Amino acid sequence: QVHGGLVQGMGQALMEHGIYDADSGQLLTGSYMDYTMPRAGDFPEFKLGHVCTPCTHNPLGSKGCGEAGAIGSPPAVINALLDALSGLGVKDFDMPATPARVWSAIQQAKA
Repeated sequence: QVHGGLVQGMGQALMEHGIYDADSGQLLTGSYMDYTMPRAGDFPEFKLGHVCTPCTHNPLGSKGCGEAGAIGSPPAVINALLDALSGLGVKDFDMPATPARVWSAIQQAKA
């Protein structure tokens, strides 16, 4: 679940982009031909660690875990990108950080 959450979050940060028509509100990226869906092959292997802290609110001590990767990975990816581009003066970047959008930000920073 955590691996899937990581891919979901990094996919959101790097490639997923829902685009709507400004006039009609119609979704323009409504198929997988138009909307980039992250796949396991798009990412490296992950090594995870864990610390066991049982939940105090139920008798089993169990907690959910799938959300953990999806919540933290988008800001981690964008913060890493901003750190990499900070020398150029880039201070803000909206998702998704597609190659074309990163290239454009670099070119604008150089201008």
